[in-house]
Amino acid sequence: MTEEKGKIKSGLLNSEIRVVNIGLTRFADDLMSQGIEVVQVDWTPPARGNPRLADLLSKLTD
Repeated sequence: MTEEKGKIKSGLLNSEIRVVNIGLTRFADDLMSQGIEVVQVDWTPPARGNPRLADLLSKLTD
């Protein structure tokens, strides 16, 4: 990579954009509407982000 007048040149930016999106489907929808290839992963935090419940669930799996 080289810098030229504040711009970074990279082969990465010259290739087709492909995205793996985790969680927020709205973000994936916006990308797909622009013709970008997206793989959507349906994910939520364990116990929907509730730390107490996540702790209890982790004790069940130990």
